[in-house]
Amino acid sequence: MINSHEQFMRYSRHLLMDDIGESGQQKLTEARVLVVGLGGLGCPVVLYLAAAGIGQLTLCDADIVELSNLQRQILYKETDCGELKVNCAKRELLALNPDLQISSYAAEVSAELLVNSYDVVVDCTDNLAPRQLINQHCCQQKTAFVSASALGWEGQLVAFDFAHNPSLCLNCIIDKNSPEPLLNCSNSGVVGPVLGAMGSLQATTVIRMLLGFFQQHGELQRYDGKSGRWLNLRAEAKPGCDVCS
Repeated sequence: MINSHEQFMRYSRHLLMDDIGESGQQKLTEARVLVVGLGGLGCPVVLYLAAAGIGQLTLCDADIVELSNLQRQILYKETDCGELKVNCAKRELLALNPDLQISSYAAEVSAELLVNSYDVVVDCTDNLAPRQLINQHCCQQKTAFVSASALGWEGQLVAFDFAHNPSLCLNCIIDKNSPEPLLNCSNSGVVGPVLGAMGSLQATTVIRMLLGFFQQHGELQRYDGKSGRWLNLRAEAKPGCDVCS
């Protein structure tokens, strides 16, 4: 419940909306969300989720802040270079919203971490292996899963509501035995605001899921920042999928 003038003022723009209101804000306050990866995608994701009042945020990233991150990773400052991203992120998010409960893990995502109970897991990594690990766990545990990526001028997002749609998962779209892509941000570059657009879309998708507005299970949304156009593609479950069939 909104139990102080400060909370009322902080979330007033949500409270004004008929389809959020106090009951919706309460759902956000009680939500538990894990964000894996605090790079160009993870930074806008956690900023918007913290500002929206997601009550329990868990952050996972093993990396330190580097100067080359600052072109796109908007949580960090030059003075943060050399520090763990999870520590910098936690400090900034609590400065934004001190009512949050934030747990942080300076490590790669693991099966042990995923055992904890979450309402939504957000994949902001840049590697296929952890993405597939998260997909498999979320499918098995019927946990909502939101994944995005970006390269150059282009980004894509796909999300799964496994509680209501147990068939069709990330492995149906990209086989878990596929090799890692040869091109990545480190060797090919990326436009910073494209990551911001995809991270903002991830945060919006999380909020839609928590409030019961999500209906795009397995639908791939692609963004071409150079032309300013979006394309939605509908995926199909793969017969005999190792994960969801």
